[in-house]
Amino acid sequence: MTMFERFTKEARRAIVIAQEEARTMRHDHIGTGHVLVGILAAEEPGPGMRALLGLGVDPAAVQRYVARLGAEPYDDLDADALATVGIDLDEVRRAAEDAFGPGALDRPRRWQAGHIPFDAMAKKSLELTLRETIRRGDREICDAHVLLGIVRAQPNDATSALRALGVDLTEVRAAVERELDAGQAA
Repeated sequence: MTMFERFTKEARRAIVIAQEEARTMRHDHIGTGHVLVGILAAEEPGPGMRALLGLGVDPAAVQRYVARLGAEPYDDLDADALATVGIDLDEVRRAAEDAFGPGALDRPRRWQAGHIPFDAMAKKSLELTLRETIRRGDREICDAHVLLGIVRAQPNDATSALRALGVDLTEVRAAVERELDAGQAA
């Protein structure tokens, strides 16, 4: 049995959503931040999502944070060079965002339409997901185990997003463990 065969429906869905988010954000890889967005975007909340929501994590704020990853902000030297020929880069940015939405010029240039690979840290967190599942003696891997793997693999984009939102990672681990224990007791 492969690791992914042990994934519950919500854990599989989180990974699928992570790939969709990476593609939508025009990122060239699936990182831990995308997986975190996937956990928070599930139709049916799993214990990982419930733990995060219980800690007050705002899914939209996480998505905005992750969308900014990989964005290449323009350089002040570029703005100065364009100003010498009469182009106001801030005005161009405002016009582009009015026409195409916030952050339209911040999307990375590298992007692929087909398969999007996991980056090294996302792979590491998935390896640690399996270790967390074994440590707990659980048979299936749910979104909570994935979240435990992400927290254990810190620092990474997902843990940076959580910290930026004022979430203590020790509290995340404790909340996830409580959710998993409550699920076993039910």
